[in-house]
Amino acid sequence: MMSNPNKHIILFLWLLLLTTCQNEASKTDKDYNPIVANSVDRDLDTIKEDGVLRALVVYSSTSYFLYRGQPMGFEYELLRQLAEHLNLKLEIVVSKNLDNEFEVLNRGDVDLVAHGMTITKQRQWEVDFTEYLYLTRQVLVQRKPDNYRQLSYKSLSKAVVNDPIELIGDTVSVRKNSSYFERLQSLSNEIGGDIIIDTLDSSLSTGEIIDKVVSGEIKYTIADENLAKINASYSPILKIDVPISLSQRIAWVTRKKSKLFRAEIDKWILSRRNKKAFNIVYNKYFKNKRSFKRRTKSDYYSLTNNQISRYDDLIKSYAKTLDWDWRLLAAQVYQESRFDPTASSWAGAEGLMQVMPNTAEALNISDPSNPEQSLKGGTKYLRQLYEQFAHIPDKLNRIKFTMASYNCGLGHVQDAQRLAEVNGLDPIQWEDSVEDMLLALRYPKNYNHKVVKYGYVRGSEPVNYIAQIFERYNHYKQFID
Repeated sequence: MMSNPNKHIILFLWLLLLTTCQNEASKTDKDYNPIVANSVDRDLDTIKEDGVLRALVVYSSTSYFLYRGQPMGFEYELLRQLAEHLNLKLEIVVSKNLDNEFEVLNRGDVDLVAHGMTITKQRQWEVDFTEYLYLTRQVLVQRKPDNYRQLSYKSLSKAVVNDPIELIGDTVSVRKNSSYFERLQSLSNEIGGDIIIDTLDSSLSTGEIIDKVVSGEIKYTIADENLAKINASYSPILKIDVPISLSQRIAWVTRKKSKLFRAEIDKWILSRRNKKAFNIVYNKYFKNKRSFKRRTKSDYYSLTNNQISRYDDLIKSYAKTLDWDWRLLAAQVYQESRFDPTASSWAGAEGLMQVMPNTAEALNISDPSNPEQSLKGGTKYLRQLYEQFAHIPDKLNRIKFTMASYNCGLGHVQDAQRLAEVNGLDPIQWEDSVEDMLLALRYPKNYNHKVVKYGYVRGSEPVNYIAQIFERYNHYKQFID
């Protein structure tokens, strides 16, 4: 007996629907990324609303460091330009663990991972990359024999690795979650032999790992060629000419959900990449070998010494008389003179603390260019000003009022306090109150007000003075114990 043809059609359609649903479910399961789904919803509008660009950087010899009291670095300089372009305040966060940077980014602690990361498919599953900043390739970093200068080319060639295939059965040391680790795994497969991968502490920068090769603590590592070259300029015992990869793109990292933010950064990078200003910054950190050597040999280079300036001991001593963090006083000294005891201003201020002649006489400073006299007199004057604000309970506010008075005069700061009261603002609060009134004192309607005794002041000077000192102080706290 023949079956009903309609039943076959219905059965066929039901099986087709079931298969389609299973395929869709399988596709959904495959495409679903819990890391991205659970990441914070923060895009350009929220970042702009906060007014802060929070960027995660690596403390290294090229990315971000302190030299002669000044924060420097390839990423740091570019980030300052980007923050200015976006009209945002820059907040630097130093990475303590290179293995959890994407986690820090996705939970919203920062909005940008700003150090050179190789774009790989594996990483793109979790995060997005900006337009690339530059191209490089990975190379093997190895140590030549101690007597390499006495060896012939042939003898030297026999003593070192000249082809990646020679690494079969040997050990190469890299961080586990680095692109170098991924590349070594792929290389082992390509050359048909095992390379033993020794995984290093995730807090180590590539420069620090290269130093371990120099010291003989590890035998080999992998590095981006531009990093390897600049480090080899300081350590000629390194051999860095064996390529491990083809050209690769180096970029910054954003959350997948931050599409508008990434698009804005991409547009900014494309407008600058390969232009003269960008190349100047790149060459400064990756090609200028003389400058790199000078920094790394300096006592005032934060990666090798816990020092800010040659006057650290004096600054520490006189900071105690104020009960201030010595790094904060150091930031003020830098602001005044860049640690140059012979510095002088157009107005006649001299020395480390840029004390004016009349003030120097009152403070018994006979030689303003003498570092100890200048610091002793300058901190004595700071202490006198500090006492004028004893009624301010918050120490940080009290210090800002003191520094502003040091810069533009006690009378002008007190005028700004009185003007704040008239305008219903808090006279003992610096930010969004007295600093605004100092800025307002450049207008006749304010400096002619009956509560104002000392008249016009160019308020942008003390306001910027305070902002720059505390910005520098925050850098010093990152680097100096």
